[in-house]
Amino acid sequence: MNSEEEFYDAETDTLSKVLSDFARSLQSYLVQMCSRKTLPAEMISRNNFSVWSILKKCIGMELSKIAMPVVFNEPLSFLQRISEYMEHTHLIHQACSLSDSIDRMQVVAAFAVSAVASQWERTGKPFNPLLGETFELIREDDGYRLISEQVSHHPPISAFHAQSLKQEFEFHGSIYPKLKFWGKSVEAEPKGTMTLELLKHKEAYTWTNPLCCVHNIILGKLWIEQYGTVEIVNHSTGDKCVLNFKPCGMFGKELHKVEGYIQDKSKKKRRVIYGKWTECMYSVDPKVYETYKKSDKKTGGDLKKPKQVSDEQSCEGEEADEMPEVQETVTVIPGSALLWRITPRPTHSAQMYNFTSFAMTLNELEPGMDRLMAPTDCRLRPDIRAMENGDIETASTEKERLEEKQRAARRERSMDEEDWSTRWFQLGTNPHTGAEDWLYTGGYFDRNYTDCPNIY
Repeated sequence: MNSEEEFYDAETDTLSKVLSDFARSLQSYLVQMCSRKTLPAEMISRNNFSVWSILKKCIGMELSKIAMPVVFNEPLSFLQRISEYMEHTHLIHQACSLSDSIDRMQVVAAFAVSAVASQWERTGKPFNPLLGETFELIREDDGYRLISEQVSHHPPISAFHAQSLKQEFEFHGSIYPKLKFWGKSVEAEPKGTMTLELLKHKEAYTWTNPLCCVHNIILGKLWIEQYGTVEIVNHSTGDKCVLNFKPCGMFGKELHKVEGYIQDKSKKKRRVIYGKWTECMYSVDPKVYETYKKSDKKTGGDLKKPKQVSDEQSCEGEEADEMPEVQETVTVIPGSALLWRITPRPTHSAQMYNFTSFAMTLNELEPGMDRLMAPTDCRLRPDIRAMENGDIETASTEKERLEEKQRAARRERSMDEEDWSTRWFQLGTNPHTGAEDWLYTGGYFDRNYTDCPNIY
């Protein structure tokens, strides 16, 4: 190759890089401009639809294979719902800035709680992602980008990977949501491990999310509770945080409450964590907490540990699951430090599927964005788009068409004896837990989507 050819090759490479950088900058700009405050149409009424006719034969069964009418959905894919874990990314940035491992752990614990906060009053079911469906999210103002992919259909598994734009952290996981119907309520078990890596500190934290139960599926007002034990482990230091998401209990006094503690590798309790996943979380010294609790008992307070109930008991009973009247405030113990407070929802949230301001922006598609993202991005799904626009008939028709197209593709692969090949994630081993996990292979943001399947 002569010097002239080398010169033109170098110019071509430079031009290619400039165009690539321009495309990324343009998309980032468009995403940041996607700050709508409302949806195109208000929430579709469910008053004329009965879920009982569908669920009455499904008691105790897993619901992942049960086709539900689109009216019970919300206009987001489950992949978009996963991205709502990132609403309080400022907590990760805060953890990265702290020098003490116990201080970092309590902020990571607050982040783990905040990740489920958007589910409060969200009684609509997200759309099941199609096999190969993706979702990307770039938030330069919050310093991260995220990619998720539906890597399996049976069982349904969604994998995601978020990374700091300044190489400060990585947050990733794969989720296999198991849904069961218990007669009056639906219980969701989000099987899968969350992994947060703070790269500067060379730390890795892992945890699983609590169970979620939606009450009064058949009759009455829908309401949600989260319950179960969440154990956060710092695999680098041996520190551990154990959080108890409490079931509402006999008289509803425990509804939404979260309590737990942080212990170091010698199992010494270092901090007590308490609050509500619907409101805020605090941290306090264990001795101060115990002194306050003893004092509160003497004065007739209600910090007495409630009678524990099993997961199934929490989700079913002989009488109506009336939602307890709970004042959404946390009694602050003197000397406590505020770790996190929920972002207030917009005033019209109830008419918009109870979306947060963050969720309101996730399905917005500005002109030109469709040419920059993968053709498998769920913002291009016609059934979700139609539901968001209030067109329930088109949403239902398109949902059935896409599901049949997916079934036909599966039959064709079976006839050709071909296996589905994931595009951005591969099944591997989580290096911190040793468990099976779906790991990001990289390359999505290079913007080469020629091998993406035609799923819509």
